[in-house]
Amino acid sequence: MATSVGGRVVLALSSAARKIGKSLDSMGASMEVAKYTEKLVPSTRFVAVDGVAPFISETAAFVAPSANVIGNVSMGPNSSVWYGATVRGDVNKVTIGANTSIGDRAMVHVAKIQGDFCTVIGDNVTVGPGAIVHAATLGDNVVIGPCAQILDGATVESRAKVAAGAVVTPGTTVKSGELWAGSPAKMVRALTADEIASMLESVEETAILAAMHATECSKSYEELVADEAAFRDKEERDPDYWQPKNWTEQGQVQGQGSPGRIFDNTLSHPEEGLKQSQNQK
Repeated sequence: MATSVGGRVVLALSSAARKIGKSLDSMGASMEVAKYTEKLVPSTRFVAVDGVAPFISETAAFVAPSANVIGNVSMGPNSSVWYGATVRGDVNKVTIGANTSIGDRAMVHVAKIQGDFCTVIGDNVTVGPGAIVHAATLGDNVVIGPCAQILDGATVESRAKVAAGAVVTPGTTVKSGELWAGSPAKMVRALTADEIASMLESVEETAILAAMHATECSKSYEELVADEAAFRDKEERDPDYWQPKNWTEQGQVQGQGSPGRIFDNTLSHPEEGLKQSQNQK
């Protein structure tokens, strides 16, 4: 019973404290001379750790707004980190090469406490959605399937593929040109020439898609509103009705059309009347 009464007292006090806080905030806002604008929570897309910030190539394809690139991370040109993915180089270094993609919700991390392993990811690598690369090394032209795990000290050599959901145990080496699957992962067979070619084509397609997402995510609010209006207009406008054109009339003067008798009169342009009166003197 005492606990119940105490809980009610605490609840009442906390509610009263919130109301007082809101009242003080409103009073302070009304007294401001220079209005204070409250900032939104800053983006955590790029975060420094112990003074070390990520190094992202100026020609990187795309880092999603909801992705996190943290600490000692370097990322090469045309590489991308997709929505919800995390690349965390807080206790060691992460190196990502060129034309590499880290898929949605994937995790790339390093190790320091239980073994000293950095993470190295080569060129033309695809890390699938939900995959984990933890303190491991991936060679060039590698595919890591969705939700696969590459654990501490493991190495996936170039032109190899790890199937979806596979777990490559610590210290394991996946040889070049092999397909591994299962938990723990084992070699299934050698990859065919067509499969290897398909892996390279997928890298190019992802780079094109990343460029498109980068363009869309960089748009301002005004541009997004304009895009939405244009889309709705296109969907709803009858094709037989007048269609808008993306052209600008040549010779515009102060937004009132091309110069002429109508647009240069003294009603629309009072300065013309002043010129006329001066000429008459």
